[in-house]
Amino acid sequence: MGKTGNTKRSAGDPYENLANAIILDAVRSYRSAKKTYQKNRSAAAKRQMEQELRFFRSRMFGILTDVDPEYLIRKLEEED
Repeated sequence: MGKTGNTKRSAGDPYENLANAIILDAVRSYRSAKKTYQKNRSAAAKRQMEQELRFFRSRMFGILTDVDPEYLIRKLEEED
């Protein structure tokens, strides 16, 4: 996923590992909330999904990775 600040780092770099872990946690949280929302239309799950979408589109997300947020969101929406 790859960048922290403006400096590219190696795959074993602890900062890149942390950035990846933050993003993967947000992806897992979005998937979980989406699954809950699809089952019972929970307002809390919808809020969680919206929170993760804001994160994906945030400046911080852009600092953590080169991944296009709209591409990621599109792929998450395509999942069952």
